[in-house]
Amino acid sequence: MTKQILLTMTLLMVFIPFGYSQHKNSANTDSQLNHKELSSCCNSKADLPEDGQVEPQRENKILIGSCTKTELLGPLFGSYFTPQYNSYQPNKNKIDLLKTKINKTQITIVFGSWCGDSRKQVGRFYKILDESGFHTSTLKIIAVNRSLSAGATDIKALNISRVPTFIIYYKGKEIGRIIESPKTSLENDLWKIVSNIN
Repeated sequence: MTKQILLTMTLLMVFIPFGYSQHKNSANTDSQLNHKELSSCCNSKADLPEDGQVEPQRENKILIGSCTKTELLGPLFGSYFTPQYNSYQPNKNKIDLLKTKINKTQITIVFGSWCGDSRKQVGRFYKILDESGFHTSTLKIIAVNRSLSAGATDIKALNISRVPTFIIYYKGKEIGRIIESPKTSLENDLWKIVSNIN
């Protein structure tokens, strides 16, 4: 009987720390994955796919370089753009205010078709531009990969560190930008940027 008790105690001393170690390692892995997901719309130095190639373990392609609304509505981004565009209801008072200023500006959108914030915000921002009557002839749309490169389109001068980034220009000079997510709402943040234009 005593031998059985000793054997049981020995087994418990060996396997309990092992189980704790496994659990701890698993928790660390989960934490690392969550951190990676949170930083997914930032610059990353991880191994990256070539522009337009299938991303490892994702089995989908990404948009790269200069785009038009056609690409936004296409198979690589349309399933994210269209629902956000259709469902978003911008504040009407802010839209009326934007109508008085927006066409004095030029706007550049830099986004990642792989990025959660871009998938949410780009369609909404475009809806605001449409409802405020913005002339899209002065709109530039640029898609980047996970290293924030736009392929053959050089965007170094834009100093992009996170996406989406909405850059507003007046008379050729930047007057403000909205980065990743709005502070209040897209239309309100945009109005704060353009409200002082004469």
